[in-house]
Amino acid sequence: MTSLLAVVWTFWIAAALVVPSILVVIGIIAGYIYKVVMPRYPKR
Repeated sequence: MTSLLAVVWTFWIAAALVVPSILVVIGIIAGYIYKVVMPRYPKR
């Protein structure tokens, strides 16, 4: 029973760390595009 609990615990901790990490990477890319790339090509 202990090993099953450890596997389930590890799975949920991994999911809880992976999802925010992916969102942070997407946020950094979006912020870069918004702050650096967008001013290079202003709207007409």
